[in-house]
Amino acid sequence: MGKVILVCGKIASGKSYYSKKIKDSLNAVIISPDEATYELINNEQGEFYNVFSERLNKYLTRKVGEIAQAGANVIFERGLWSHKDRKEIRDYYKNNGIDCEIHYVCVDDETWKQNISERNKRIEDGNGGADFYLDEGLMKKLQSKWEEPTEDEFDVIYKVDRT
Repeated sequence: MGKVILVCGKIASGKSYYSKKIKDSLNAVIISPDEATYELINNEQGEFYNVFSERLNKYLTRKVGEIAQAGANVIFERGLWSHKDRKEIRDYYKNNGIDCEIHYVCVDDETWKQNISERNKRIEDGNGGADFYLDEGLMKKLQSKWEEPTEDEFDVIYKVDRT
């Protein structure tokens, strides 16, 4: 049986970078709801975003579990912004006999702001891929949804350090 690595962190914290960094050492596949959203509807879901996101995350949660049960390691780059989300997904995998770990990508405020600026610049230049532009209004909304994990909610912490 494989293992599920749940990558947790606020938007633009470096979850994708971290996932790519550990992928080869774990011989794992990366599953990203952001990539799926981009490929399926080009981030053009508008007011349907919350419904689409919830459905997609439920579907991918099941599929990630099936992949692990089939023997492959999976890095599930889901964000897991709330205490409730982290508990629910850990319980889901535990109840289905699937080994999982939560890896928390922690970023300081200065680096985080720099990540957002660089991300927005890539998007403006047409090189944003699955990312979407983070304006002030969206950032305010997303920040209101983020709940910092407590030490008992994660197994591994990766501190982003640009120095």
